[in-house]
Amino acid sequence: MNELPQQLVNGLLLGSMYGLVAIGYTMVYGIVQLINFAHGEIFMTGGFGALTVWLILPSGTNVLLALPLMIIGAIIVATTIAVGAERFAYRPLRGGPRLAPLITAIGLSLALQQAVWAWYPGAKSARTFPEIPGGPFELGPVTIQTGDVFLLIAAPLSMAFLGYFVMKTRTGRGMQATAQDPDTAKLMGINTDRIIVVAFALGAAFAAIGAVAYGLKYGEVQFRMGFLLGLKAFTAAVLGGIGNIYGAMIGGLTLGVAETMAAAYISEVPGLEQLGGQSWANAWAFVLLILVLLFRPQGILGERVADRA
Repeated sequence: MNELPQQLVNGLLLGSMYGLVAIGYTMVYGIVQLINFAHGEIFMTGGFGALTVWLILPSGTNVLLALPLMIIGAIIVATTIAVGAERFAYRPLRGGPRLAPLITAIGLSLALQQAVWAWYPGAKSARTFPEIPGGPFELGPVTIQTGDVFLLIAAPLSMAFLGYFVMKTRTGRGMQATAQDPDTAKLMGINTDRIIVVAFALGAAFAAIGAVAYGLKYGEVQFRMGFLLGLKAFTAAVLGGIGNIYGAMIGGLTLGVAETMAAAYISEVPGLEQLGGQSWANAWAFVLLILVLLFRPQGILGERVADRA
């Protein structure tokens, strides 16, 4: 029990990363009802975009000075790929069978993963990500690693920006109208194609920020990193209520805390000694998803997407 505050903080930090990526899933689904299974790989390309900027900068550059440029590079790469995927892969299938864009998303996910593996120098193994100097920081019984400081700052700022954008801007209100009824939104003069592009771009930008946080936290990026984290982010979106942007972050935090607690304490339960530890953390995350789907399939905050006749 002495480790409980530390484990809670670890879970909230991990959950914040899941939430940043989950926002992309829930925004796209909320507007076009598409599960973009390539979103995990968009997250991954953002990490490599940030790494590319770091490698281009002169040797000896201070990481803190380079970090804003790395974030910009990650966002540019991720949003470019996401917008391109929407325009050339998903938009032509928008009026087709619902299964077609889903299969396309899975194919695009594999294509992006293999493209980075084949063409990015040294990507066949993990590439070292720069570390923020200093730390760790002691806050009473809690220790915060230097790499987590960025996540502590980026996650709440990102959510505050997204909340303001959706609720207070003209484009944000257009996104809400398109999510509720795209046909009526078109009749009201809203360019729904542009709104959908904005949703893909925003989701990719938050995923890119999450990728930078991942690199700083774990000290590396690799071409496989988007697969499992993307699945967990999708799980977080479902937990919070798919289509609800605030639910995505709450679902991410819930999943992060549950995964961390399971890894730390399940092995202490008599008879479950073999089911604890980090190797079983992924399994318990999906056990939580199954329980939510069984007992509250609409998620924690409920689905806010309007039923479409």
